[in-house]
Amino acid sequence: MAKATTGRTMVAANRKARHDYLIEDVFEAGMVLSGTEVKALRAGRASLIDGWVEIEGHEAWLHGVHIPEYSQGTWTNHAPRRKRKLLLHRDEIDRLESKTREKGQTVVPLALYFLDGRAKIEIALARGKREYDKRQTLRERQDNLEAQRAIREKRDR
Repeated sequence: MAKATTGRTMVAANRKARHDYLIEDVFEAGMVLSGTEVKALRAGRASLIDGWVEIEGHEAWLHGVHIPEYSQGTWTNHAPRRKRKLLLHRDEIDRLESKTREKGQTVVPLALYFLDGRAKIEIALARGKREYDKRQTLRERQDNLEAQRAIREKRDR
């Protein structure tokens, strides 16, 4: 009997989402995948850049996420950008559905990973940032880096 893998193995992260959106709430969801999709993910190949989540008929669906075809796959290979069903609790889906009806709210994928051998996706309820918000965030990050650098130089003298 093979030993199950434990821990969190990161496959893909959407770093641009934290830059473009103000993250309000984070959820972890399972995904309904085919066999070749799981094998492609285990090879560490996926892109969350253009992904988003829609609530259709009280079900959550992941759109726009690119999982390339499995290289050893045959005619059973999957479509790279097909929509995939997300596995969430009913109250989580209802909450996301009500919040996304508000203006400016959306649901974006943040990370795709394996947790104890199962594919999981971290999704976030987010609000789009304006251009000046993005500049302000970058300026704050730069100021913090400069302050840390100055403290380190002062301490090292």
